[in-house]
Amino acid sequence: MSLTTAPAASSTDDALASEPQRPRRVPAIGKSFAMFRNGKSLTGLAILGVFVVIAVFAPLIAPYDPLEKDFTALRQGPSAAHWLGTTHMGEDVFSQVVYGTRGVLVVGFLAGIIATFVAVLVGVAAGYWSGWKSESLSALTNVFLVIPGLPLIIIVASQYEDPPLILVAGVLAITGWAWGARVLRAQTMSLRNRDFVQAAKANGEKLWRIIAVEMLPNLTAIIASSFVGTVTAAVLGLTTLAFIGVIPITNLNWGTILFWAQQNGAFPDYWWWYVPAGLCIALLGMALSLINFGIDEYVNPRLRSAGERARAMRKKGLAMDGGVTEVRVGQGSAP
Repeated sequence: MSLTTAPAASSTDDALASEPQRPRRVPAIGKSFAMFRNGKSLTGLAILGVFVVIAVFAPLIAPYDPLEKDFTALRQGPSAAHWLGTTHMGEDVFSQVVYGTRGVLVVGFLAGIIATFVAVLVGVAAGYWSGWKSESLSALTNVFLVIPGLPLIIIVASQYEDPPLILVAGVLAITGWAWGARVLRAQTMSLRNRDFVQAAKANGEKLWRIIAVEMLPNLTAIIASSFVGTVTAAVLGLTTLAFIGVIPITNLNWGTILFWAQQNGAFPDYWWWYVPAGLCIALLGMALSLINFGIDEYVNPRLRSAGERARAMRKKGLAMDGGVTEVRVGQGSAP
């Protein structure tokens, strides 16, 4: 009787088997940023990143001081010396747009941070608690929902000769946190009865740990969407206030550029004076909207599954606009 020996494992297999397995952290990290994987979010983040770079390095990018006057070049169109032309006082429009980016982003992000913090604090507390505490916070949210933001900002700003940007951002945040708190309250009410929250309560976990560890990670996408929406509203509110003349000209931003263009008859002949600032407002709004669309797709399971299915079909070369589904008939079936 012959004995058959099993083939020996190769040295490569032995080396792979003996090598310790490293924990795969990349998928876990990628899952945390899954809301920014699609093309819409990436495009929005890229545009927003360009504006952030311009705001941070404005002194290096702008060729002139934004208020430097050149009386030999009044209302001149774009040229090699002035890329976006000049104003009625010979001020370089490109430099004003670059420096104005800083004020817009500071007010927008500061208002978004303050409003999001208040929305999380009030919304999660109102959703987690029950009884009179929840109803009181819900009534407070409803009151701030109906407060007219623009008239309130005009009244507050008119009390100061030169209102600081933090004051403008604070008023914009006060009038913009209620919508996010409303959504967070509803989502928190659905989470407080989940098994993992009830298990944490049964284990005697403290309230702050239940909210911070068990609930907030499940609300990350909604919080991010609320933040982006508040920043968008704050940017539009700031430029509107500047355009109607509520904010002084010393607070240089895109709205003040449009204000001076309108006051000095730039419409419609001197297009280089008002078109760049208007395009920047539109581009920033589009970038924030694209980021918000990506977050919405991540939050909504139907949108997420539809987006994943569409991307999978595009990779296979299949069209998504076909309205007729081909039905294959077997050989034994009737024609």
